[in-house]
Amino acid sequence: MENQENQLNQQEQLDQIERPDGAYDENQIQVLEGLEAVRKRPGMYIGSTDERGLHHLVYEIVDNAVDEALAGFCTEIIITLHKDGSCSVQDNGRGFPVGIHPKIGRPAVEVCLTILHAGGKFGGGGYKVSGGLHGVGASVVNALSRHMQVNVYQEGKVYQQEYERGKVLYDLKVVGETDRTGTTIRFWPDVKNEYDPNGIFETGEFQYDVLKTRFREMAFLNRGIRIVFRDERPEEPKESVFHYEGGISEFVKFINKSKEVLFPEPIYISGLVGTTSVEVAMQYNDTYSENIFAFVNNIHTPDGGTHLAGFNMALTRVINDYGRKHNILKANDTNLSGEDTREGLAAIVSVKLEDPQFESQTKSKLGNSEVRTIVNSLVGKQLADYMEENPQVAKLILDRCLAASRAREAARKARDLTRRKTVLESASLPGKLADCSERDPGKCEIFLVEGDSAGGSAKMGRDRHFQAILPLRGKILNVEKTRLDRVLANEEIKAMITAFGCGVGDEFDISKLRYDRIVCMTDADVDGSHIRILMLTFFYRYMRPLIEQGHVYAAQPPLYKVTYQKMERYCYSDAELDKVMTEIGREKKPDVQRYKGLGEMSAEQLWTTTMNPETRTMLRVSVEDAIAADEIMSLLMGEKVEPRREFIEQNSKLVLDLDI
Repeated sequence: MENQENQLNQQEQLDQIERPDGAYDENQIQVLEGLEAVRKRPGMYIGSTDERGLHHLVYEIVDNAVDEALAGFCTEIIITLHKDGSCSVQDNGRGFPVGIHPKIGRPAVEVCLTILHAGGKFGGGGYKVSGGLHGVGASVVNALSRHMQVNVYQEGKVYQQEYERGKVLYDLKVVGETDRTGTTIRFWPDVKNEYDPNGIFETGEFQYDVLKTRFREMAFLNRGIRIVFRDERPEEPKESVFHYEGGISEFVKFINKSKEVLFPEPIYISGLVGTTSVEVAMQYNDTYSENIFAFVNNIHTPDGGTHLAGFNMALTRVINDYGRKHNILKANDTNLSGEDTREGLAAIVSVKLEDPQFESQTKSKLGNSEVRTIVNSLVGKQLADYMEENPQVAKLILDRCLAASRAREAARKARDLTRRKTVLESASLPGKLADCSERDPGKCEIFLVEGDSAGGSAKMGRDRHFQAILPLRGKILNVEKTRLDRVLANEEIKAMITAFGCGVGDEFDISKLRYDRIVCMTDADVDGSHIRILMLTFFYRYMRPLIEQGHVYAAQPPLYKVTYQKMERYCYSDAELDKVMTEIGREKKPDVQRYKGLGEMSAEQLWTTTMNPETRTMLRVSVEDAIAADEIMSLLMGEKVEPRREFIEQNSKLVLDLDI
């Protein structure tokens, strides 16, 4: 008995002892109920809480409506950006089910919008194929919205329910009568600001052009669906309507609109094997790069996967077989490589299947092995039939591929001259490169500088330990209009390839990159901007992973230097200059120097303003949308003048810093 009392006393004493900071016991275990988990870790569900994450909310709701279209029940989707910061998505599908869910005991629409992993896409027979697979889309949008309202139009009635940060405000109720079917979801994103520090998103500003690009893509991929996109926020509201009866064939025409095409109509291939549908549209153009975009259930897979592998195999095999059969490829000729058959090809490969397996959470690469066989067989048969039935087009394709093969061989010889030697043979580095002493690539950066005068200042001003300088003379070659063998003959480009050390084109190996940061440092004028875009065109076409993995930057040299008595201030924009002038007082007439070029700066000034990691501003170059990037590259840098003139006429009013 005494023993028991002692034990109890000891326990009481233990309970009274304050736990040290950082204690880990049963009290630290949190159970997040309902949608709390989403609000706690939004990045797990939508990737980020910046602009990209904000747009993801819209995509999730629109994807649900598109899934209705894929199931054959929806023909029109209307997306509206409202003046009050909300977004609404309306469709004419079947509408969310409003009956009581047998397991949960609440209306099915409420279950879908308030419970994670609840939806009709888990094999219940509601959907054969869908883009949003994990059943979190609508409920996640609800959790991350300050307010959400759903209206369901079904069986002659209008049902309504509202939510606040994922919590139900009132039971589902009938608010009117209707003769239509479908769903309208309107949500107000939960934005963080001074009035609401508990908000989720850093911004609530939807970008019309970004969303428009995505909706156009969806309309191309789903033949016949009509997507209306409205923006009511500006004084003059905007509206875009996307409706393509030609589907992905029109998509290919859109990709090629700034290019000369080899034959007028894209080759279209389609078929259904079991429950897997395959659509391919392809057309060759006069450029030297391939643009093949692959999709699975309307989701873009930038890293390809089994569907793209199947297409590539079929394309190379069929073209070689046709060349041999018709004696275009002679007996002693080697087979055309995949690279040869894809040069100048614009293609869309779209597959829709019941259970897609992706190799990552980001859905960037398809893993289903059976899809490779399906696409390979289907494309192989239909493309072979097409080439037999259209011998003129087939001959054009073969001639194009043979020219690519000859150029590839010439490029290989040119590339051998530019290839980086081993450390022992480091004399092969370009003579004008001022290299750094650091040998760890992760700590190094290289500045590509316009002209020798700026190069001289940069060499004197840099930190030799980790900063390398490569001066480039004049404007480099516009690679958009030139084949690889000619590109590699250009001295300035050759110097860049050799300095970076990672090769070029299909032999590009990013693990051999000698500098973690590649900085384009050009003058802050029209010529400087042109040189920078020529560099970026080269990186995008032949060294795209540099951009995709965030290695390319644009330096931001100052535009003005303001001097008043002993004070010196650098300004990087006209707005900043205006602010500084107001601070000092315009009546005091401070001295303002406009920098036209980097060569006007001393080494010390260049270091302070543009090169010192502590004080500089740099812009990282990224690719948000590969299709849009390709379109703008072809438009601005390609051979066709007319589309470029139209673009300039349409956008000339938007220019802010015109250097005249």
